Amino acid sequence: MFEEGELERLVAAAQAGEPGSMEYLLARLRPVVLRRCSRFLPHHADAEEAAQDALLSISRHLDAYRGRGSFLGWVTVIASNAARSTYRSMRRRAEDSHADLPESVDPRTTSVIAGTRLDLMEALAALERQHPALVESFVLRDLGDLTYSQVAAELDAPLGTVKDRIQRARLFMRERLATGL
Repeated sequence: MFEEGELERLVAAAQAGEPGSMEYLLARLRPVVLRRCSRFLPHHADAEEAAQDALLSISRHLDAYRGRGSFLGWVTVIASNAARSTYRSMRRRAEDSHADLPESVDPRTTSVIAGTRLDLMEALAALERQHPALVESFVLRDLGDLTYSQVAAELDAPLGTVKDRIQRARLFMRERLATGL
């Protein structure tokens, strides 16, 4: 993916405003961001929309990245948030249009992968409503594939707190996905 030190050089060049460096950085990040968004959203077009939003956010806020935690961890947070935001927006549009939303996924018309991702997004939305402090740790660890230490550094939280939040979120998600409530 990235050679050792390459990402740090690209970030530093883009932050310094070197010509063409931002575009090159975003082009190199695009597959990473799209993969991350695809883990949340079942349709490629939706993942593309979220990835574009994430890349725009990265370009606008790159100067805010100060090296605390890994850069890819920072990108993971932005991509995950963009995917969740895209999902919420799609859900609102569907509700506002008074479209009949299925209570559960119909296996005859929905792929297993898409249905599972929709269930995951619904469970994440419930977790966010009921336990908002648990969401970010869970998303970074279990969906973002960051280590516990990377999550703690990214959130500037003690490792024990991060582990506790992730465990509580996993229990909630497991129950929610098993029961479909």
